[in-house]
Amino acid sequence: MGDLPAFIELGFRHIVSVGAADHILFLLVLAAIYRPRDWRAVLWVVTAFTLGHSLTLALAVTGRLALPGAWVEFLIPVTIVATGVENLLLRERALAGRGARHRPVIALLFGLVHGAGFAGYLRGLLVDDVAWPLLGFNIGVELGQLTVLAATAVLFVAADRGLERLRDLLRFRTAPFELRLTVVSTLVTAVAAFWTWERLP
Repeated sequence: MGDLPAFIELGFRHIVSVGAADHILFLLVLAAIYRPRDWRAVLWVVTAFTLGHSLTLALAVTGRLALPGAWVEFLIPVTIVATGVENLLLRERALAGRGARHRPVIALLFGLVHGAGFAGYLRGLLVDDVAWPLLGFNIGVELGQLTVLAATAVLFVAADRGLERLRDLLRFRTAPFELRLTVVSTLVTAVAAFWTWERLP
């Protein structure tokens, strides 16, 4: 149990580091379609994603599930592209305040892929005991994700307010939320599409 804090820190750093850019971009594009008033929907989506990656992480680290590393690294940016494209397709519904009820299911499935990515990193650090390091790493990952999502929420609120003022000044018709959603989703999708091509097995 003495190693628990060390693995919590390890999991946290694994999410907030530059090397975790793919996971950070996924969280960014996953949250892009929501506004502060949608916090309940965000909670369901994040919980589903957590369940998905926790399950795969536990199975892969304990040796009950073996996935080819190259395919996992390829599928991670694919999940980002799919989420970004879905954002763009659903922006009219999001603008009208109608959420996508299937989003938690998608987040759960994509969480399974991301959990396999975490497992590849963690497996090489484990020797004998698995339970406490796995728990600690998972807690750290969740804390890292919450940190990224909190920073993202602040960034998005600031962007929406800035775009609102810009709209009043320049008198353009596009809603600030729609413009922010479109720009974020398009940029992230483009980056992830490049990674997908680079990581093609």
